[in-house]
Formats: sequence, structure tokens, C-alpha cells
Amino acid sequence: MRGGSMSDLKALVRRVYDEVFNEGKVELIDELLAENFVEHEQMPGMPSDREAPKMYTQMARNAFPDFRMTVEEVLQDGNKVIVRGRSSGTHKGEFWGMPPTGNTFDIAFIDILEYDGDKMVGHWGVTDTAAMMEQLGGAAA
Repeated sequence: MRGGSMSDLKALVRRVYDEVFNEGKVELIDELLAENFVEHEQMPGMPSDREAPKMYTQMARNAFPDFRMTVEEVLQDGNKVIVRGRSSGTHKGEFWGMPPTGNTFDIAFIDILEYDGDKMVGHWGVTDTAAMMEQLGGAAA
């Protein structure tokens, strides 16, 4: 697999977080992710293809209308990009069966993104879900 230049991939990564996750432009997923994209951080009830980030974005923005993914650091090695950041939001809609609490969360995440040219072909992620559920007032996941 081949990767784009460092500045090109970093710009593509920023678009994913800024435009897709933070602005909710899920229609951009088909432009930014390859048809053969694989989601390796599967959540219960979600597919492993590029429908997964569409569903995740819609779910997150419905549950947390002010949902934000803040990118703090981007590192690149060839066709792989590592993103370290924070997710935050206010719980105003149902989330994984939990009714809205009005509580906020602010947690760390690390994502590894794999590219083939200018298309993302894979995602692995680590999110502090236990801290999120604790901050929302639910049981730790």
C-alpha cells in the first residue's frame, strides 16, 4: 500500500475530525474512506465497513449535540497516521440505551489510520469508554 505525502495525509486526517465528526458531514465519508475500508474498533451492533463511522457519527451527534473530537497530535509513518486527542460532549440524547443525563464527558482517544493514497482503508482506536460512562453517570462499560 502506498501513502500520500505527510502534509497531504495530515490534511485529510484533519478533514475527517473537523468536517465529519465535529460538523457532522457524514456524506464526506464516501469521499474520504475507500470502498474497502475496514473498521477494526467495532462497537456492538455496528458493521466493520465504512458504514461504521457514518453510524458512529450520527449516534454521537444525536446523543451529544455539541460532540467534539479535538486533535492534539498527529504523527505519520509511511501510510499510517496516529492521532492523539480528546472527545467531549453534553449528554442530551439517548446513548447506548442510557437516557440523557445532561452530564458532560471529556476523555482521551488514540486512533491509528491506514491510508492507500488519499483514501483511508483502516482504523484502529482506543477510547476511554469506562471514564466516559462514569462521567455521564452510568455504569462503567
